[in-house]
Amino acid sequence: MAEPTYTQPAQEEAPRAFGWCHWHQGHSEGIRLIDVIEQGSGSGGTVFACGPCITVNGLIPFADR
Repeated sequence: MAEPTYTQPAQEEAPRAFGWCHWHQGHSEGIRLIDVIEQGSGSGGTVFACGPCITVNGLIPFADR
C-alpha cells in the first residue's frame, strides 16, 4: 500500500482579540467584552478587559452572563 503524500496541517490556535483594556488602561491581547453601556439618544459604549484583569477584579464577561 502506498504511503500518503499529504500530511494534516498542525492545529493553529484560534485568533485572539487585541485591543484596549479599560482596567489597566493599556493595550492587551485576548480582551473580552465586559459591559455594554446603552444610551437613549446617541451612541453608547463598550468596556473591555484582558484576562489578568478579569481574574484579579472578578469580572464576568458579557457573553458568559
